[in-house]
Amino acid sequence: MNKLGIFINFWENTWNVDHIKYMKKAKDIGFDILEFQAQPLLEMSHAHMDEMKKNADELGIELTYSLGLDPRFDVSSKDEQIRLGGVEYLKRIVECVGYMGGKLLSGVSYAGWRCCDVDPVSGKQQLLENSLKSMREIVRTAEDNGVTYCVEAVNRFEGCLINTAKEAVAYADAVDSPNIGVLLDTYHMNIEEDSFRNAILLAGDKLVNFHTGDNNRRCPGRGHIDFDEIFQALADVGYTGRIVSEPFVAQGGEVGKNIFVWRDLEPDMSPEYRDKEAEYLLHYEQEMLKKYGMA
Repeated sequence: MNKLGIFINFWENTWNVDHIKYMKKAKDIGFDILEFQAQPLLEMSHAHMDEMKKNADELGIELTYSLGLDPRFDVSSKDEQIRLGGVEYLKRIVECVGYMGGKLLSGVSYAGWRCCDVDPVSGKQQLLENSLKSMREIVRTAEDNGVTYCVEAVNRFEGCLINTAKEAVAYADAVDSPNIGVLLDTYHMNIEEDSFRNAILLAGDKLVNFHTGDNNRRCPGRGHIDFDEIFQALADVGYTGRIVSEPFVAQGGEVGKNIFVWRDLEPDMSPEYRDKEAEYLLHYEQEMLKKYGMA
């Protein structure tokens, strides 16, 4: 069965949280994976990272990592100082993930997150070339650390370089490394793709991570996305990788602000209710895996 996971900020509205607390919560609910933002690793001592890794190993929880790249480190930037600074910044993050024994880093990690101030006709190509130049260097660090670097196709309001599976695959092909792959996210696909199925089929064996979330950023099954179509397509391409749900449901805090959550999305925002919703999520995806012969 595909490993199933949840993003830590389903519960918390800050990016840097008590990771060990949520490892235990994820384990108690029954998840295989806990995913969180990689940037806080840069502020941690090796002793603290060792403690996190020890707890994850004892619990049997895999830790995976994501990031939305701060524009100060935009590796697609026309400003060479910013671009080079971004390369070094991302290499350091990859090294931290490798130190943690992590195998996967995903997200808007190939350009500044929400850096969309570009001429849509003439400006995009130069940014893409800058990004690829940067990534060919960063991915060598990923290779050295046993980390797969996944580029995520996101909606047009959060990035301009990779909005579709087609663009993500083309980017990965251009980097040409065994340590680069594609992440598709159903929330973003709902905005940008003509067909969930066709996008997944197109990604094929380049698809090495998969995020789920409904059209409203709640858990799968709480909106109008057709997850039957999605899981059937995953089964048809023989996808055996991780499936991590990324619901963002709470207004307020740096997470609510960054993700543009302007109202609470659950009828009850208590931690207890969210725990029950996480249990629902896990059961929903386990049943989908069984339904389409993936379990």
